[in-house]
Amino acid sequence: MFTGIIESFGTIENMTSNQNGVSLTIKAKDIVSELQVDDSVAINGICLTVVAILDNSFKVDIVQETLDRSACKNWSRGQKVNLERGMPANGRLDGHIVQGHIDGTAELISFKKRGDSSEMIFKTDKTITDLMVEKGSVALDGVSLTIADVQDREFKIAVIPYTLANTLLGKIKRGDIVNVETDILGKYIAKFMKDKKTLDRSTLLSWGYQV
Repeated sequence: MFTGIIESFGTIENMTSNQNGVSLTIKAKDIVSELQVDDSVAINGICLTVVAILDNSFKVDIVQETLDRSACKNWSRGQKVNLERGMPANGRLDGHIVQGHIDGTAELISFKKRGDSSEMIFKTDKTITDLMVEKGSVALDGVSLTIADVQDREFKIAVIPYTLANTLLGKIKRGDIVNVETDILGKYIAKFMKDKKTLDRSTLLSWGYQV
């Protein structure tokens, strides 16, 4: 599990296609000394498993499902990425609960400066915005953010100067694609409400619901 609070930047050193997907090598001298094989690392919000440790780098494997759902299929050698290690059990949850399981992608369609802060509007699939609420949480490229507004297929966020300076959100431009993970709590509620409509009255009563 992650928090959406970015620890460090990494640089993609190598990407190699194989029969299962892609093998990725990330240069990350700030955190590599604290990593071990089998550790989880969120790379631009995608939860991936460390399979090897090198001098100043680590390797992960990306399967086809992840390539299909996320923006990592557009990554290239030399690109910088946001990094976050898994949250320790005794750690503080400073952002929100982030699993590293990407729901899809979104395109930045508007970027406006508001003093030192910025207002960003993204466009994505309706199935993703249906899981969003105003003042709710969302992770974009692994960064924990608050939704300022959501309408149809678009949602807006306001980004503070610290986040712009300490994550790669400060580098994106109109037309760029980011990974999106909606709030896990919203997903469970949406599924429960959908399932509730299909359950018969006797089952709901046995579970203690008033129907």
